[in-house]
Amino acid sequence: MQLIDTHTHLFLPEFDADHDQVIANARENGVEKVLLPNVDCSTIEPLLSLADKYPDFCFPMMGLHPTSVNENYIEEIKTIENWLSKRKFYAIGEIGIDLYWDKTHKVEQEEAFRYQIELAKKYDLPIIIHARESFDEIFKIMDEVNDEKLNGIFHAFTGNNFQAERIVEWGFKIGIGGIVTFKNSGLDKVVNNIDINHIVLETDSPYLAPVPKRGKRNESAYIVHIAKKIAEIKNISLEEVATISTNNAKQLFKL
Repeated sequence: MQLIDTHTHLFLPEFDADHDQVIANARENGVEKVLLPNVDCSTIEPLLSLADKYPDFCFPMMGLHPTSVNENYIEEIKTIENWLSKRKFYAIGEIGIDLYWDKTHKVEQEEAFRYQIELAKKYDLPIIIHARESFDEIFKIMDEVNDEKLNGIFHAFTGNNFQAERIVEWGFKIGIGGIVTFKNSGLDKVVNNIDINHIVLETDSPYLAPVPKRGKRNESAYIVHIAKKIAEIKNISLEEVATISTNNAKQLFKL
């Protein structure tokens, strides 16, 4: 059984003491590859160092996270754009709009999102969209800019059936993580209506650990619990979930 964690922040300080063990744990649980989404300029060095140390396991993305967007976002974007010309990345991410924590820089978040979408088109890369309390804003932009050059993942999806249908219509994948295992999330009912050919798996570690690890530091090894939950929802085998979701990820990221 092979699994791909399409979204893990393995380069963050929470893993500084035990990168090797966390990666060993993941491999023992069938994880063959992980994708690393950048946050901002402060995380580029640790992200790339990890990708260079484990080139067959860690695959880097480059982008500016919406919660790192402020009045100086153009300087950060230019740094990200500069890196895209220097080496291979597998996606632009994570990018998007987050209106949960702070709405102060809503306009700047929208501008940064649009700019990074154009970078994705320029470099023929998928985009990894962070949408928190912002589906309406993101959908409005997507309706304007989406074309045959654009694809990607709606990361950490927590939306409804209508939103899932729109995402699938655009040809995007839906990233399902630990929230699907939470008892009262309601996400299981939505996932039941999403064709598995549109789903990829993710942990978003160190955040959002799935049941039965909820409340602990999340890690890529725990993606098997997410796969098991989807198998239960879909009434199919764990192996089928692993095979289809892994193939979805490989095709999207050209792995």
